Amino acid sequence: MPKDLYEMLGVARSATADEIKKAYRKLARQFHPDVNKDPAATENFKEINAAYEILSDDDKRARYDRYGLAGVNQGAAGGATGGFNGDINDIFEQFFGGFGAAQGRSGRRQARPGRDLRYDLTISFEESIFGVQKTIELTRMETCDHCNGNGAEPGTSLKRCPECGGAGEVRQVRQTFLGSMVTSSTCPRCAGKGEIIETPCKTCRGGGQLRKTREVT
Repeated sequence: MPKDLYEMLGVARSATADEIKKAYRKLARQFHPDVNKDPAATENFKEINAAYEILSDDDKRARYDRYGLAGVNQGAAGGATGGFNGDINDIFEQFFGGFGAAQGRSGRRQARPGRDLRYDLTISFEESIFGVQKTIELTRMETCDHCNGNGAEPGTSLKRCPECGGAGEVRQVRQTFLGSMVTSSTCPRCAGKGEIIETPCKTCRGGGQLRKTREVT
């Protein structure tokens, strides 16, 4: 694409995200091959799609403004090589199942975030170009309102796990020909939480969460 991306969409370099989207939709309607039978329309349609893909992404747009297309291509290549920008504990979590990461700030195994929700929805081609709003139903696990998510019946409290002393993990010392080896594993009694529930919540039965269905637009 030898042309300037902003010129392709007919907007100024200071254009807002909404202005860029509006210009793209107008051009997409004009050059779409199903509408415009000019042989050059297909190529124009591909160009404005490529331009919008870059300018609609804040990170790609910033690299383009600073370095041009070379900066966008360089950023894509850098993403493919995958430099590591996270915490060192993330490496232990990935390769050793939290063996090294178990020594968190509190000494207790940190809770993992839940999985992302996925919903497959079929829309028409026109809707994908010009935008559309749909109302869908999603079923997900949500915090129990009765116990506020701690799993204990209201009026009762959690108790420090006697097995691990609240650490969430148990350690074992084994004698080897190299000397003493210390291994740690998740506490089997409290499942790494460091606390146990003596009186489970009657609503969620101690799980702290309930499956609920919500409407999302």
